[in-house]
Amino acid sequence: MSRKEKGSRADLYERITEKIVADLENGVRPWVKPWSAGHQSGSVNRPLRHNGLPYQGINTLLLWSEAVARGFVSPYWMTFKQSVELGGHVRKGETGTTVVYAGSFSKTEIDANGDEVERGIAYLKTYTVFCADQIEELPSHYYTAADPTARPVERIENADRFFDNTGAVVRYGGDKAFYSPSSDHIQLPRPEFFKEMASFVAVRAHENLHWTAAPRRLNRDLSRYHKDRTDRAREELLVEIGSALICADLGIVPELEPRPDHASYLQSWLTVLGSDKRAIFTAAAHAQRAVAYLHGLQPQSETMGEAA
Repeated sequence: MSRKEKGSRADLYERITEKIVADLENGVRPWVKPWSAGHQSGSVNRPLRHNGLPYQGINTLLLWSEAVARGFVSPYWMTFKQSVELGGHVRKGETGTTVVYAGSFSKTEIDANGDEVERGIAYLKTYTVFCADQIEELPSHYYTAADPTARPVERIENADRFFDNTGAVVRYGGDKAFYSPSSDHIQLPRPEFFKEMASFVAVRAHENLHWTAAPRRLNRDLSRYHKDRTDRAREELLVEIGSALICADLGIVPELEPRPDHASYLQSWLTVLGSDKRAIFTAAAHAQRAVAYLHGLQPQSETMGEAA
C-alpha cells in the first residue's frame, strides 16, 4: 500500500471519529440520534441498500446521522451506478455520503526460517452512496418511509420473545441491571420499576449484549472490565451501539434519557476516541457481531445479509 493510500485511510478514520466526538461533546449519543430527532415519528429501521439488505456496523451510524441532518425520509441508499441500473438518476447538485467497506485478504510471505506463511492483510475501502430522496425516477417503493411499526404492546411482546429465545438466564430483583460473568446470568430490576416498557427493553438489550461476551459465545475479554476504565469504556461503547441496533430491528424506541452511568462513561468514551481513531470502527464491528449472534439464536432465523 502506498504512503498516500495509508494517509487517506488514516484521514478517513479521523474524519469519522471527529464527527462522532462532536456529537458526544454536545451530549448527543449518535446511536440514538434518529429517535431523539423525531425522525419518522419514532419509526426507525436500519438504513437499507438498494436490494433491501441492511447496512451494518459503522455505516449504520453514518447513514442514520446523515438522514437526520438532511431530513431524508426514505431508508434506501445506493451508489450512482446502482441508481442508473434501477432506471433512476441522481439530481444535479446532490452530494453523496461516504460509507466504508472493511475487508481482508491473505498474502503468502517467507518467514525468517525460509518457510511460506499466510499473513492476513486488512484493508478499508470507501464508496459514495445517495439516499433515494436524492434520486429521481426510481421504482415507487424506494420513496416510501419505513413501514409503520407494530402497536406498542405487540412490539414489547416481540422483544420479550427475542430475548427469551437467546436462552440467557435472567434474574429479577434489586435496583441495578448488570451481567455477571462468574454466574453467567443477567440481573434486572422488575419490569414494573421502569418508567416505560421501552426503557426496560433497551436495558435488557444492553445486558444481553454483555452476555454475548462469554468465552463459549463471542469470547470478548471482560477480565479487566472492573479494573481498567478504558476496557470498560470500550465494552460499554459497543453494547450501547448494539442496543440501538437491536431496538431498530425490533421497532422499539430506545431510552432517550441517559442511564445514570452514562455520565461517567461519556468522558471515558471521549478519551478512548481521542487516543484511538479506529475505536469507533472496532466498537461498531463488535456490536454488529454481537447483534448478529443474538439474531442467530432465534428459531428459523434468517442470517442478516453481509452488506457493509
